[in-house]
Amino acid sequence: MSKKGVLLVNLGTPDSTSVPDVRKYLREFLWDKRVIDIPAIPRWLLVNLIIAPFRAPKSAKEYEKLFTERGSPLKFYTEDLTTLLQDSLGSDYKVVYAMRYQKPSIESGLLALKKEKVEQIHVIPLFPQYASATTGSVIDKVMEITRKWQVIPDLKFTAQFLEDELFI
Repeated sequence: MSKKGVLLVNLGTPDSTSVPDVRKYLREFLWDKRVIDIPAIPRWLLVNLIIAPFRAPKSAKEYEKLFTERGSPLKFYTEDLTTLLQDSLGSDYKVVYAMRYQKPSIESGLLALKKEKVEQIHVIPLFPQYASATTGSVIDKVMEITRKWQVIPDLKFTAQFLEDELFI
């Protein structure tokens, strides 16, 4: 039996609550054309000259309220979920997680699965319902990365799970 991979993908989080890290996160997140759906030049101006410079200090203060000793709750809960799913699925699977924006990147997650020589990768964006700016963006990024590979594994995507019994 061939080993299968699971890539859990969450939205992302700044590396820390510092203003530069929050600004970096905001720029990457808001630069995504699925998040702000306007042409590149106006989007660049909006993100880099208006939103990121002015929003980052305010957002950094909000992130300070959320981060704990373990760091970002979004990140450590995703790590915990990854561990629980790995334990549940056993050694026939390799479960890794990634963030759509920031670290660990989708590319690093896919490369970890490639290193394990998995033949099938099930990508699960951790958003219960499909939206272009979330699940659509994850699918775009996975395809952008894997289309450059010489051998592309069998890819499966879960587009939404809001009506799944286990989720409910």
